[in-house]
Amino acid sequence: MLSATAKSMTAWLAALLLAGPAIAHGAFVDVTAVDAIGIDARYDTGEPMAQAQVSIFAPDDPAQPWLVGQTDAVGRFVFTPDDRAGRWAIQVRQAGHGAMGYVTVGADGTHNVVMNAAGAGLSWAQRLLMVACVLWGAVGTALYFRRNRQTTVV
Repeated sequence: MLSATAKSMTAWLAALLLAGPAIAHGAFVDVTAVDAIGIDARYDTGEPMAQAQVSIFAPDDPAQPWLVGQTDAVGRFVFTPDDRAGRWAIQVRQAGHGAMGYVTVGADGTHNVVMNAAGAGLSWAQRLLMVACVLWGAVGTALYFRRNRQTTVV
Protein backbone atom coordinates (compact mmCIF):
# COMPACT_ATOMS: atom_id res chain seq x y z
CA MET A 1 0.00 0.00 0.00
CA LEU A 2 1.29 3.48 -0.91
CA SER A 3 1.59 6.25 1.64
CA ALA A 4 -0.20 9.60 1.19
CA THR A 5 3.04 11.26 0.11
CA ALA A 6 3.75 8.60 -2.48
CA LYS A 7 0.17 8.87 -3.82
CA SER A 8 0.46 12.63 -4.26
CA MET A 9 3.84 12.26 -5.98
CA THR A 10 2.36 9.64 -8.31
CA ALA A 11 -0.57 11.94 -9.11
CA TRP A 12 1.79 14.84 -9.95
CA LEU A 13 3.96 12.60 -12.13
CA ALA A 14 0.91 11.30 -14.01
CA ALA A 15 -0.38 14.84 -14.52
CA LEU A 16 2.96 15.95 -15.94
CA LEU A 17 3.21 12.99 -18.32
CA LEU A 18 -0.39 13.28 -19.56
CA ALA A 19 -0.32 17.07 -19.99
CA GLY A 20 1.54 16.92 -23.28
CA PRO A 21 4.04 19.42 -24.54
CA ALA A 22 3.67 23.03 -23.47
CA ILE A 23 3.14 25.38 -26.36
CA ALA A 24 5.26 28.47 -26.04
CA HIS A 25 4.45 31.69 -27.80
CA GLY A 26 6.55 34.68 -28.68
CA ALA A 27 5.96 38.30 -29.39
CA PHE A 28 7.17 40.50 -32.18
CA VAL A 29 7.50 44.26 -32.25
CA ASP A 30 8.04 46.31 -35.36
CA VAL A 31 9.86 49.53 -34.58
CA THR A 32 9.85 52.41 -37.03
CA ALA A 33 11.73 55.66 -36.65
CA VAL A 34 9.52 58.71 -37.22
CA ASP A 35 10.09 62.43 -36.96
CA ALA A 36 8.05 63.38 -33.92
CA ILE A 37 7.72 66.32 -31.56
CA GLY A 38 8.02 65.57 -27.86
CA ILE A 39 6.41 67.76 -25.21
CA ASP A 40 7.43 67.74 -21.56
CA ALA A 41 4.86 69.81 -19.63
CA ARG A 42 5.54 70.81 -16.04
CA TYR A 43 4.77 73.57 -13.56
CA ASP A 44 7.42 76.08 -12.52
CA THR A 45 7.90 74.02 -9.36
CA GLY A 46 9.07 71.09 -11.47
CA GLU A 47 5.94 69.02 -10.86
CA PRO A 48 4.70 67.38 -14.09
CA MET A 49 1.42 68.49 -15.63
CA ALA A 50 -0.07 65.00 -15.53
CA GLN A 51 -3.22 64.40 -17.60
CA ALA A 52 -3.16 67.99 -18.95
CA GLN A 53 -5.03 68.88 -22.13
CA VAL A 54 -2.82 69.37 -25.19
CA SER A 55 -3.99 71.24 -28.29
CA ILE A 56 -1.90 71.34 -31.45
CA PHE A 57 -2.61 74.04 -34.05
CA ALA A 58 -1.46 73.67 -37.66
CA PRO A 59 0.22 76.61 -39.41
CA ASP A 60 -2.65 77.20 -41.85
CA ASP A 61 -5.46 77.12 -39.25
CA PRO A 62 -4.45 78.69 -35.91
CA ALA A 63 -8.06 78.91 -34.68
CA GLN A 64 -9.05 75.24 -34.94
CA PRO A 65 -7.00 72.54 -33.13
CA TRP A 66 -5.41 70.07 -35.54
CA LEU A 67 -4.97 67.54 -32.73
CA VAL A 68 -6.26 67.38 -29.16
CA GLY A 69 -4.76 64.97 -26.65
CA GLN A 70 -3.66 64.51 -23.07
CA THR A 71 -0.27 64.26 -21.40
CA ASP A 72 0.68 61.06 -19.61
CA ALA A 73 1.33 60.65 -15.88
CA VAL A 74 4.72 62.38 -16.14
CA GLY A 75 3.53 65.27 -18.33
CA ARG A 76 4.76 63.94 -21.68
CA PHE A 77 3.03 64.00 -25.05
CA VAL A 78 4.38 63.08 -28.50
CA PHE A 79 2.88 63.89 -31.88
CA THR A 80 3.98 63.76 -35.49
CA PRO A 81 3.04 66.77 -37.62
CA ASP A 82 1.90 66.21 -41.17
CA ASP A 83 3.70 67.60 -44.22
CA ARG A 84 2.52 71.22 -43.73
CA ALA A 85 5.50 73.52 -43.35
CA GLY A 86 5.29 76.50 -41.04
CA ARG A 87 4.89 77.42 -37.39
CA TRP A 88 2.92 74.90 -35.32
CA ALA A 89 1.48 76.12 -32.01
CA ILE A 90 1.32 73.82 -28.99
CA GLN A 91 -0.93 74.68 -26.04
CA VAL A 92 -0.95 72.75 -22.76
CA ARG A 93 -3.58 73.60 -20.12
CA GLN A 94 -4.60 72.19 -16.77
CA ALA A 95 -6.75 73.66 -13.98
CA GLY A 96 -6.37 77.26 -15.12
CA HIS A 97 -2.62 76.98 -15.76
CA GLY A 98 -1.15 76.76 -19.20
CA ALA A 99 1.72 77.42 -21.54
CA MET A 100 2.33 77.79 -25.25
CA GLY A 101 5.19 76.48 -27.32
CA TYR A 102 6.01 76.79 -31.00
CA VAL A 103 7.77 74.53 -33.47
CA THR A 104 8.71 75.48 -37.01
CA VAL A 105 8.53 72.63 -39.50
CA GLY A 106 10.59 73.20 -42.62
CA ALA A 107 9.60 72.24 -46.15
CA ASP A 108 12.08 69.35 -45.95
CA GLY A 109 10.42 68.07 -42.74
CA THR A 110 13.05 69.37 -40.32
CA HIS A 111 11.88 70.61 -36.92
CA ASN A 112 13.12 73.74 -35.21
CA VAL A 113 11.88 74.70 -31.74
CA VAL A 114 11.22 78.44 -31.90
CA MET A 115 10.06 78.98 -28.33
CA ASN A 116 9.68 76.50 -25.55
CA ALA A 117 7.28 78.01 -23.04
CA ALA A 118 7.66 75.16 -20.54
CA GLY A 119 10.77 76.76 -19.07
CA ALA A 120 9.51 80.33 -19.39
CA GLY A 121 9.06 81.93 -16.02
CA LEU A 122 9.68 85.24 -14.39
CA SER A 123 13.25 86.31 -13.81
CA TRP A 124 14.35 87.54 -10.39
CA ALA A 125 14.45 91.11 -11.72
CA GLN A 126 10.83 90.83 -12.90
CA ARG A 127 9.73 89.41 -9.56
CA LEU A 128 11.58 92.16 -7.69
CA LEU A 129 9.93 94.82 -9.88
CA MET A 130 6.47 93.33 -9.20
CA VAL A 131 7.09 93.30 -5.43
CA ALA A 132 8.29 96.91 -5.56
CA CYS A 133 5.17 97.96 -7.50
CA VAL A 134 2.86 96.28 -4.99
CA LEU A 135 4.69 97.89 -2.06
CA TRP A 136 4.61 101.31 -3.74
CA GLY A 137 0.86 100.94 -4.29
CA ALA A 138 0.30 99.89 -0.68
CA VAL A 139 2.32 102.85 0.67
CA GLY A 140 0.52 105.27 -1.64
CA THR A 141 -2.87 103.97 -0.56
CA ALA A 142 -1.95 104.19 3.12
CA LEU A 143 -0.69 107.77 2.72
CA TYR A 144 -3.84 108.74 0.84
CA PHE A 145 -6.12 107.63 3.67
CA ARG A 146 -3.85 109.04 6.36
CA ARG A 147 -3.70 112.58 5.02
CA ASN A 148 -5.16 115.42 7.07
CA ARG A 149 -8.56 116.27 5.82
CA GLN A 150 -9.44 119.92 5.80
CA THR A 151 -13.00 120.53 6.85
CA THR A 152 -14.58 123.66 5.61
CA VAL A 153 -17.02 125.44 7.87
CA VAL A 154 -19.75 127.33 6.17
